[in-house]
Amino acid sequence: MKKSALGLDVNQALRSSVADFGHVNPWLGLCRFSVLGALSLSLITLAWRLDNLILFSLVTAIAGIVYAFWLICTHDSTHNTLTGWGWFEAISPRLISWPMLWPYGTYAELHLLHHAWNGVDLRDPERVEWTLEEYQQAKPFLRWYVRHQWLIDMFVLGGLGLVIKTLRQGIHLSSLRSGLRKQIGLDLGGMILIQGLFGTIALSQGLFGRYLLFWFILERMIGIIVQMRDHLEHYGRWGQREGHLLTQLYAGRNLQVNRLTNWLMGGLPYHSVHHGFPQLPFNQLPEAFGRIQEVLQEYDLPPMELGKGYLQETLSLSQHPTVWSENEHTTLAITKRNLSYSCIFKHKYRL
Repeated sequence: MKKSALGLDVNQALRSSVADFGHVNPWLGLCRFSVLGALSLSLITLAWRLDNLILFSLVTAIAGIVYAFWLICTHDSTHNTLTGWGWFEAISPRLISWPMLWPYGTYAELHLLHHAWNGVDLRDPERVEWTLEEYQQAKPFLRWYVRHQWLIDMFVLGGLGLVIKTLRQGIHLSSLRSGLRKQIGLDLGGMILIQGLFGTIALSQGLFGRYLLFWFILERMIGIIVQMRDHLEHYGRWGQREGHLLTQLYAGRNLQVNRLTNWLMGGLPYHSVHHGFPQLPFNQLPEAFGRIQEVLQEYDLPPMELGKGYLQETLSLSQHPTVWSENEHTTLAITKRNLSYSCIFKHKYRL
């Protein structure tokens, strides 16, 4: 007989299934950080040795792709699961974030709120899906944006869009977390200092124009990858379930990927598992995913969402925009027909 999903039994079973996980092997995280960092810096060095502008731009674009994966290591640092070394988790992410104007300290503070509010509180600073009410009250231009949100966020707003959004959220929510004001100040100071140093060097060498092009290409490539990841993790998955743990397991998206992709993305393809158990390091998330799925099946609960991969899911979801309906407690698909807007129910598990 299937066990009841009511009560604390399922939560206890889920926690027991991954109870032997959680130990951070610092050398695995250090290896990932070092390999991606060395490759990024090598490509950047190569780019600056090239006189041909086309080759310079091409190598810089490749460096931007690798740098994006390097920056994703900073997410592990917000949970102290990259190496487990407090000093390393505090210093290294800022050193690689500030050159790209990424306010890591502000993001780290907001990320804690995201883990608490995901699927529950619409103030979630990392929420990407609009509500039906927000959509209906928006001006026509913003409605058009919502229907094309993926393409605009990835290819227009990009990395700078995320930077501005993070700083705005940090200011808006600073009254809820005392550390936000300090981190905003530290981030702004660090970014100004580093960009001032790099800009001064480039200007003194007569290379300021090339430096602007270099930074712009990096920002574009990083923005595409990080925006895509940001949307895939939660878009279309909003909704509260019975208890915080189940909410986190269902309010996120997992993806079928190969080992290399999982390594590059720091285990984030198994994002539901990460939200349910943020103390697990990236290398343990794939196996934890399998164990959790077995427990959910045992308790006759729906399996966690498992998409087909980054590119496949991006193509599919970007072509089928959705909003969250607070009244219906479900996700609705948006279509535009003859200049009128209609919402169509989209299937979603509800507990």
